Amino acid sequence: MATKEYFIPEHYGNKVSTVDNEGKRKWIYAFQPRGKFYKYRTWLSWFYIILFFGMPFIKINGNPIFLFNIPEGKFSLFGQLFLPQDFVILAIAMLLGIVFIIVFTLLFGRVFCGWVCPQTIFMEMMFRKIEFWIEGPAHVQMKMAKQKVKPRSYYIKRGLKHIIFFGISFVIANTFLSYIIGVDALIEIIRAPFGQHLVGFIALLAFTAVFYFVYAYVREIVCTVICPYGRLQSVLMDKNSMAVAYNYNRGEPRGRKRKGNDDLGDCIDCGMCVNVCHTGIDIRDGLQMECVNCTACMDACDDMMIRVGKPTGLITVASEKQLETNTVGEKSFDLRKKLMITLLIVLTGAFTALIVSRSIFDSTVMRVPGQLYQENADGTVSNLYKIKLVSKSAKTLPYHLEVKEKEAELIYVGQPLDSLRTGEHMEETFFIKIPQDKIKSRKEDLHVQIMSEDRVIQTKTVSFLSGY
Repeated sequence: MATKEYFIPEHYGNKVSTVDNEGKRKWIYAFQPRGKFYKYRTWLSWFYIILFFGMPFIKINGNPIFLFNIPEGKFSLFGQLFLPQDFVILAIAMLLGIVFIIVFTLLFGRVFCGWVCPQTIFMEMMFRKIEFWIEGPAHVQMKMAKQKVKPRSYYIKRGLKHIIFFGISFVIANTFLSYIIGVDALIEIIRAPFGQHLVGFIALLAFTAVFYFVYAYVREIVCTVICPYGRLQSVLMDKNSMAVAYNYNRGEPRGRKRKGNDDLGDCIDCGMCVNVCHTGIDIRDGLQMECVNCTACMDACDDMMIRVGKPTGLITVASEKQLETNTVGEKSFDLRKKLMITLLIVLTGAFTALIVSRSIFDSTVMRVPGQLYQENADGTVSNLYKIKLVSKSAKTLPYHLEVKEKEAELIYVGQPLDSLRTGEHMEETFFIKIPQDKIKSRKEDLHVQIMSEDRVIQTKTVSFLSGY
């Protein structure tokens, strides 16, 4: 089907929505959207907010459901503790995350940014709503900002707003820090005297300042300039990627409706799609890097279409190719998407297999360097070994060693360990002795079993040397 010729503005692709012609910051006063998509986003946002503040307190088998303790090298995903020894698993998890981002972007565009991203959720569903509540709707804020002489109430309201903003930022910073050091460590910092955790308190204030600065001043610049995820998604998108888009085949030529003028498209040029956009773009200019697919413009446009008696969906979810071929609404599933989904399935399978086969003890058994074997006076031959262990369990577990071969005897050097604590690296030294008449070759393989009570956690193969 042939598409309509439509006017492309001269500024398309040549400007940043948050910067004016003089290169200065253009403050965005976004109107509050209303409509079904905004209602769905609100429900999803409150679910996310409850989840964000509640997850640090959720534990599975004693481990936090999510923990990213980079300073100590401890990570917890869905209650599974990962240590630096799990480098392969963590690497596959990171690769899996990158491929998931690619697949998600190919299928749904930047919908993550508008619907799930913490920056958008906190900014639009919490901080901006507080701003509306204290300072009034967007048009009232714009009018007040243009006044040279402002009333006393203006400064009182702004002061109150920033105090609340800082308080919420402090709560967010505490929660964010609990994902790094754990909620138990955070509570200990809060309860302990100030001088005992000075570094932790400074880190908390630093996080608070960052969040306050982002939500009070930086705002949409995070989405349009700073965020690397947004930049990555912009690179990944092509003509087949789905995005919130203006259907120019229906809308152009735009213009205010007049009686007897049947040459105009459905767009009445009301500007509401621009007014509700929190990144300040005009969706009618085409696919833009600043668009985060929040669907606020879809709600605003649908509302106006209903008012003028036109079908909804003038601004819809479509790919650039669908708009060019006037096939909006038809599904497209190209080879690139199929290949990336296949890769995602393969990586998910590999990650699942590694998780399932993962042991709660990580150990390395080796012969002590410089030691061959010892021929003892009691007619036995002994070899000296060292074992290094770390437990990935959420709780302290009993531990001991056994040799699978019945003719072999294990003798510890020093006091043996009887338990392993979470994340602590332990080691011990031991001899394995075998009677001379039981040895059948100069080098034999023995099997050292790492036990927790009566359960075999791991079996390590070691070489036993002798003169034979």
